[in-house]
Amino acid sequence: MKRPLGLAGVVLLAALQVGMLGGCTTVGFYAQAVQGHLGLLARSRAIEDVVADPATPADLKERLALVLRIREFASRELALPDNGSYRTYADLGRPAVVWNVFAAAEFSVDAKQWCFPIAGCVGYRGYFDRAAADRFAERARREEGLQSWVGPVPAYSTLGWFDDPVLNTFVRWPEAELARLIFHELAHQRVYLPGDTAFNESYAVAVELEGVRRWMKHNGDPVAGEAYARTLARREAFFGLLLAHRERLAVLFREPVDDVAKRAGRGVLDERLRAEYAAFRLAWGAPASADRAAMPFEGFDRWFGDGPNNAQLASVALYNEHVPAFQRLLEEAGGDLARFHQAVAALARLGPDARALRLRSKN
Repeated sequence: MKRPLGLAGVVLLAALQVGMLGGCTTVGFYAQAVQGHLGLLARSRAIEDVVADPATPADLKERLALVLRIREFASRELALPDNGSYRTYADLGRPAVVWNVFAAAEFSVDAKQWCFPIAGCVGYRGYFDRAAADRFAERARREEGLQSWVGPVPAYSTLGWFDDPVLNTFVRWPEAELARLIFHELAHQRVYLPGDTAFNESYAVAVELEGVRRWMKHNGDPVAGEAYARTLARREAFFGLLLAHRERLAVLFREPVDDVAKRAGRGVLDERLRAEYAAFRLAWGAPASADRAAMPFEGFDRWFGDGPNNAQLASVALYNEHVPAFQRLLEEAGGDLARFHQAVAALARLGPDARALRLRSKN
């Protein structure tokens, strides 16, 4: 049952759920958070109404019908919440719903944390306006000496407090990618641990991976399933490169040497990563020419324009660090997702040290 909220609760939660409420937050920062979230809700319409509208394009009607099938599958087969989320649609008229800012110190590969009274600490700050996100990232670089990175976000979860809508930012994604996002965001509604971004995101990634596997096996287009498998393997290989690079940097930053030596060592490791990425592109069939705009590598290529810097590497770790541990937990549950969610909830109730020990034991 939806918990009733007065206007004050709406204002507070709109800020909290996109990681925006902090001690140094300005009135303008609160305002953009509240205005952005309430604007999203105001644009939302029941999918049935959108489909019945003669002005709705035929291809959008087809995609929304697919969303409803995926949504039913999520609750019926994956033991994810059965509520009003992803049963409404909103066109925001922009390519992302929010832009997250990640930051890290020069000699750290861990994300800077921003701590909030209720949501706990998270490794990013979210803005509904790209220009505002860019300004904050620049301020972090200029005033705190941090490395920063701004990443577009197609969706975020309100953890069941509101009915999260389907958005134009992802509705036309390929079938498997669309299912992946819905399963991921619904997982946040099932289990969420305030203050532990890596736990929450790794759990949701484990759910999405298993959910898409089951969806494509029983409902999806076999050709699309094969394409997704290739995309997933390529993506995992790419992020494997980044995580290995992050670990090498972490070792370097712990060495008892001065900053000059660490910067020199960083340069060597960055060159090694660029060479590894060039080999990765060739191994996965990218053209050897200087034309780096061809899909499916353009997203990967953007990481190597000026980096990846520590903030980018930290963002990758937040989403992937504990995925193997959660996959092992699913195996121990015999593949029963209801039991798996219960085991994750029990894990979330442990203290930080005990939880970290359990996760390490399953990696």
